[in-house]
Amino acid sequence: MKKLFFFICLLALPGLLWGQINPATGRISGTIIDSLGAKPVPFATVALQLPDGKVMMGKTTTEAGTFLFDNVANGTYQLALSLVGYQAKTLKNIILTTDKPAFDAGTIQLSADAKTLNEVNVAGQKSLVEDKGDRLVYNAEKDISNAGGTAVDVLRKVPTLTVDLNGNVTMRGNSNLKVLINGKPSAMMARNLADALRQMPANTIKSVEVITSPGAKYDAEGAAGVINIITKKALQGFNGSVNATGGNFNNSVGTNLNLKKKKVGVSLSANMYNYRNIAESISRRTSLQAGVPTSLLTQQNEQDNWGVGGYGEMSADYDFDSTSRLNFAANVWGGNFPNNSVSVVRLTDPAGVERQAFRNDIRFRNPYGNGQLDLGYTKTFKKPEGASANREFSLLTQYSRMPDNYFYDTDRYAITGELLIYRERSTNYSRNKEYTIQADYTHPLAVRGPNDTATYTIELGAKTILRDIGSEFRVDQSADGQGPFVPNPALSNDFAYTQVIYSGYTSLRMETKRGWTLNAGARLEHTGIRANFITTDTRFTTDYQNLIPSVTVSKKVKENTLKISYTQRITRPLIWYLNPWVNAADPQNIQVGNPFLNPELTHSTEFSHSLSTKKGLSVNSSLYWRQTDNAIEYLATVDANGVSTNSPQNIAQRKAFGLNVNLSGQPNKNWNLSGGIDGRYVYLNSPTLQQSNSGLIGNFNLNSTYKLPKNYTLQVNGNYGTGWVSLQGTSTGWLWYGISGKREFWDKKASLTLALNNPFARSFTQTNRQEAPTFVAESQWTIINRSARLTFEWRFGQMTAGGKQSKKISNDDRGR
Repeated sequence: MKKLFFFICLLALPGLLWGQINPATGRISGTIIDSLGAKPVPFATVALQLPDGKVMMGKTTTEAGTFLFDNVANGTYQLALSLVGYQAKTLKNIILTTDKPAFDAGTIQLSADAKTLNEVNVAGQKSLVEDKGDRLVYNAEKDISNAGGTAVDVLRKVPTLTVDLNGNVTMRGNSNLKVLINGKPSAMMARNLADALRQMPANTIKSVEVITSPGAKYDAEGAAGVINIITKKALQGFNGSVNATGGNFNNSVGTNLNLKKKKVGVSLSANMYNYRNIAESISRRTSLQAGVPTSLLTQQNEQDNWGVGGYGEMSADYDFDSTSRLNFAANVWGGNFPNNSVSVVRLTDPAGVERQAFRNDIRFRNPYGNGQLDLGYTKTFKKPEGASANREFSLLTQYSRMPDNYFYDTDRYAITGELLIYRERSTNYSRNKEYTIQADYTHPLAVRGPNDTATYTIELGAKTILRDIGSEFRVDQSADGQGPFVPNPALSNDFAYTQVIYSGYTSLRMETKRGWTLNAGARLEHTGIRANFITTDTRFTTDYQNLIPSVTVSKKVKENTLKISYTQRITRPLIWYLNPWVNAADPQNIQVGNPFLNPELTHSTEFSHSLSTKKGLSVNSSLYWRQTDNAIEYLATVDANGVSTNSPQNIAQRKAFGLNVNLSGQPNKNWNLSGGIDGRYVYLNSPTLQQSNSGLIGNFNLNSTYKLPKNYTLQVNGNYGTGWVSLQGTSTGWLWYGISGKREFWDKKASLTLALNNPFARSFTQTNRQEAPTFVAESQWTIINRSARLTFEWRFGQMTAGGKQSKKISNDDRGR
């Protein structure tokens, strides 16, 4: 432990030393408008030049006409502005000094070129899907079908991701992934991803990043990869928006306000929402002993529930100067998701003689909450001569607390009439407190050779996470349904769990002018676990270390990029897998956590190719292989009474080999088209359980958007999956599709969007089949998913170029 602590301190030390010796750098910003219409001019070229005309760097203006050059060294510069259809303009004598490190060019007018027609119309659409080298980016704010929906609707259209009818997300077939919000962890997302995504309004999402091969700077957690959801933020000035949605499945109201002035920025947002979940199912399960049927269980279930909740966030940042920033953020989530249902249960022997028959009324609720505080400091230093970026040191801290409680009441009635024959109630108070501190240092440099110039970036960092987890559960029963409730000590316990992770990493990135890029690094993590079943005073401890390598090599040839990567990932089971609370709300189907789970370790290799043409066509394809040892799967066993117990277990291996292809482009300036396909062969094996299973799985999605005259936009999208394969079973496929129309008005500051999901069918049915030595089962789930919603949004205020993005902690095990 001492050696590990010394190693972590050593990694962080360079950032603390080098941060004392570098002069400040500044920034240059402005806004370009049309001289006649006074409207912003998007996509204009802005070149930052030395007084002799030598170009230092270039940018294009945003849709608001703004531009920003950040981290510019002190000196004298000029700006060259140009755009087809406008007269070029040059602004000279722009001087940055230590006393005046920022220059705001203000509002710059461009005049129409006299050679052009009477009107200049600048048209263009940002691609829905972009390849950023180490990640794919889905620009959700450009997709009108997301209006008024939830994050589930957004993720359905993200390349490499699959979202089933219940909102469960997988990346290339693996559900062990990490979801970040603005690059930082969210306890809500770690708690129950499908539920959390349904509770996040799509209106707040700007884009989604998918990272299939995270580097060493990311925590080693997340076997499949990392999903980073970027929310909408302002730049400089004051702006805000309000939105409201009404529909038969989704209703919400929200607002956000943003203020950015010179050194201070403040952002506030709040949303309230409710959503509906309707489902019907019928299941049949045959119990087996030595392969011989002993009983047949038939269940019919109905549920119709409205979940309610809300969240709010406040963030603030302060720039001491152009090189130092202090940022603070606080957010709260909360709500209640009921999962009430009515089921009719019949248990018969192989001859058809009825053993049990009753109706089960379940009232299940899950009041939840999450509070999180972030405080960070970032210092930027002058870049070394010839380097591509500045040096940077950051010190980040985070605290989060998430009470997560489960309560159920079960009333069992005779199959006919209203005679109560059994009652049970349970309370489970669960908590998860987390403390994190992290230090990172980035040091770019340049090395020149006789024929080439290579830029190198070295990254070092250290991090500590402390998790304090607990669960207290109680069960009371009324054996005949008529008498008082009596506590059952055998089903009650208090559970305490502490997890500490110490980690340090180092990585190197090399880029050459010949198109070669290398990312290589290693991350060392030490995990210590202390657990105690307090009621019985049963304790256990576990300590383990993991050295996680990662390497990516890519070569750019004209419009093509070839890339090969290898990395390892680790998945530590969290409280929702470990919690020993017994959920017996459905007495025939019991669920319980497993506090003795071991972590998963995944080896992942990927070979990919990307093509990006000047005409806007983007093609991304990849061959990938993944092997997970100690894979965690939910497994069921059935006893002689026909009662199933479902619990997470470590199986030996899960292997997958697949191909992923995504395309996006613009056939013309008004039409945006994107789609993708993912196919893979999955093999699961458990010698201990003497079971194995395998199969081919596929997923296909298509998205088409067309801009019509008079500010109308029409969009259609669809997503089809062939099902899934687990150790004990398979499922049939599913389909999701939607049609949306949008109308902008009030000078494009307001919009009205109508979205229809699955309009031609009320529901969709999936069949799940499971098989094990103790049972054979088949269930049919019918999800009611035909829905309509109407969303109004109004945007007010203005924003121009602003400051830097604040850095925050990202606990990927629940990258950076």
